[in-house]
Amino acid sequence: MGNSSAVELAVTVIGPDRTGIVADVAEALAKLGANLTDSTMTRLRGHFAMTLICTAPAPAEQVEAALRHLSADGQLLVTVRDVGPDESTANGGLPYLLSVHGADRLGIVAAVTRVVSDAGGNVTDLSTRLVGPLYLLVAEVDLPVGVPGPLTERLAQVADELGVEVNLRPAGADVL
Repeated sequence: MGNSSAVELAVTVIGPDRTGIVADVAEALAKLGANLTDSTMTRLRGHFAMTLICTAPAPAEQVEAALRHLSADGQLLVTVRDVGPDESTANGGLPYLLSVHGADRLGIVAAVTRVVSDAGGNVTDLSTRLVGPLYLLVAEVDLPVGVPGPLTERLAQVADELGVEVNLRPAGADVL
């Protein structure tokens, strides 16, 4: 959108899942002339969670008012806030895919992401799933040049401590 008065907004929608939430949000934003640029949504144990970034010709308060009908029944929580232009947190590194699997236990996400952060890595996407007693974590991380080797060694130590398997590999073309 070439409109210099356009603002970038973050919109979050959380609540019990039902058919049509994505369509309802997208239609309301389209009616305002808002352009969806980035979005993610998931269903977690029957709960809907969506975050999106849009460029809108209206301020956050007006966009929130246009979405208010979605939360009228008290089921969905909808928030809108200004985020400003993209402030890159790029660390000049390359994308890697990190996966962890093993028996569920407290602290897996905290321990693994702390090791990545301490090495100068940035988690750009993270998903976890508990299937019976098996815990799975998949994350996309950006790592500075020279970090993957030492990080792989430190992750192996943490994996031993946690009793899980950890794999770190360069992200292929399938990861955007």
